Amino acid sequence: MNRFWNQGSDRSRDNTAGGEDQLSMIPNWSVVLAIIVFGAFQYLFHGVLPHHKHELLPMRLLMGYSWGTAFASYVLLVGYVSRDVRRRRMPAGLWMLIVVVMPGGIGAVVYFLLRQPMLSPCPHCSTEITSSVHFCPQCQFQLAPVCGRCFRGVQITDVYCTQCGHDLAEDHTPARLRVYSD
Repeated sequence: MNRFWNQGSDRSRDNTAGGEDQLSMIPNWSVVLAIIVFGAFQYLFHGVLPHHKHELLPMRLLMGYSWGTAFASYVLLVGYVSRDVRRRRMPAGLWMLIVVVMPGGIGAVVYFLLRQPMLSPCPHCSTEITSSVHFCPQCQFQLAPVCGRCFRGVQITDVYCTQCGHDLAEDHTPARLRVYSD
């Protein structure tokens, strides 16, 4: 099911990490619940609270929209965390409890500070590895360009190592990782 933010948006796919659309990570139940929560706050501030003082109408409008938006955003955040925690292979029950129970969104901040990095398979042996490694720990397959002298990571467009100044064109790197040269 395509939501309104996924339709015809090629730029959003190009700008996200890992090529995934981050808004598609929000589950449908969370979107529906957020709409219900926003509507409930509008009903609370415009239907339940007394209307006899018309000079308070701007304050009721401001409070209804701001509180409704805040709580609806929190519901969307909980929905995002519920999917992201499974994608990163972390204990879902524990993190959902932390995010929901800790007040004021502190649980979500703790989650985003402590979440595990994304794992991706090695193209050679399919071992699950993080994106920060340069060589696969199982088969020694080179995943990212490194300097031949100091073995620190370099950019694929670098001609010289930024750490030791080594000429990267002299290294015998795999053809898929060779640097661009003039």
